[in-house]
Amino acid sequence: METIDHIPTSKIKRATKIISTGAKVGVNYAKYYTSKLVSSPEKAKKKLDESNADDIYDSLKNLKGGALKVAQMLSMDKRILPEAYVEKFSLSQFQVPPLSPALVTKTFKKYFGKSPLEIFDKFTAKSVNAASIGQVHMAEKDGKKLAVKIQYPGVAESIGTDLALVKPFAIKMFNLQGEGSDQYFEEVCDKLLEEANYLLEVEQSKIISEACSQMSNMRFPQYYSHLSSDRIITMDWMDGEPITTFSKTNQDTILSNKLGQAMWDFYMFQIHDLKMVHADPHPGNFLISKEGELIVIDFGCVKKIPNAFYHPYFELSDPQYLQNDKLFREKLYQLEILRNDDSEQEIAFFKTMFHELLELFVRPLIAESFDFTDQTYFDSLAEVGERYAKGTELRKMNGNRGSRHFIYMNRTFFGLYHLMNALGANNIKINKVRKAA
Repeated sequence: METIDHIPTSKIKRATKIISTGAKVGVNYAKYYTSKLVSSPEKAKKKLDESNADDIYDSLKNLKGGALKVAQMLSMDKRILPEAYVEKFSLSQFQVPPLSPALVTKTFKKYFGKSPLEIFDKFTAKSVNAASIGQVHMAEKDGKKLAVKIQYPGVAESIGTDLALVKPFAIKMFNLQGEGSDQYFEEVCDKLLEEANYLLEVEQSKIISEACSQMSNMRFPQYYSHLSSDRIITMDWMDGEPITTFSKTNQDTILSNKLGQAMWDFYMFQIHDLKMVHADPHPGNFLISKEGELIVIDFGCVKKIPNAFYHPYFELSDPQYLQNDKLFREKLYQLEILRNDDSEQEIAFFKTMFHELLELFVRPLIAESFDFTDQTYFDSLAEVGERYAKGTELRKMNGNRGSRHFIYMNRTFFGLYHLMNALGANNIKINKVRKAA
């Protein structure tokens, strides 16, 4: 794979790169309108999506940082973007061009004042994994095998600028209009700034891994503060198979359920006991050990759950609230889904929409056991989400709905559901660690 010797870090250079990409997108649209005259609209639209996805991803993968992280987040929800974008943006989880060895050494000297081989006994200059915010290298010290994560230069300083540049596209994509849209961008920006703070990640990693260390069939790396900084993290190297390859070859249903139960219990304990949760549940953050244990290798994105949000959010997983119109409406106001200035038409529409969405969403939460291999369930989720996303009625209304905390909580649950599906978990005891709200 190609390597990168330089990453634009100034606001002007990054803005110029994104603007030039916008120009390419404009050319693609011009070709699209011409193509519609000589081919079917469906074929022309597919070609447009593929061209735009290629151009946007090619730009973001070299900029790295906040905008690429947002693309990765979007790729996890197949209901939001056309297939061409999902396929291309999902590469940000695994196939991003890494820093060149020279730039790695330069970055080490900036943050440690020493080269990698002055710190470690062995250091592999070629990265083993490169993602949106940082890349991982293999190292050794005192006979111990280590993983060293290096943040890309300029990422932390450019997050706010990057999100400001992509904000106009997001407003159009998600129908974010009128007052209130800023809170969602602030939530994403705040969380990305936290992800870029590697000292905070080490602290969060220790808190959660130590609290969960006695859970069955789970393993966590040890983190080394004296070999870490605000831009570099050193932890134990963990040998294991990625979930993506495991899911393609595994035929052992007992193992699938053992791993799925470990994953589910891990998340429910974080949410209900710790009130903080690993909010980046994509396959690249987990491994499967040879002993059949679930390994968690990244705690960069951790969402703290305030009680004012936690209680109404999980009360809506109780059937009594879904079945009682007065109580249901009350919770929608508490969660900022309904607002005091809503018209009767808006109230009726959003009550109907969220009731349908929630009825599907909470099924795994209220069951004694759940089959995450049930494709009809995931098809239903996709169908409802797509129907409302494409509906003309929603586009006529203010799309700013729900507390800012929904962004990462919903991301966590939908990501968790899809991980459970990838593991092939079909007999998961839901209430094993779940507490009443």
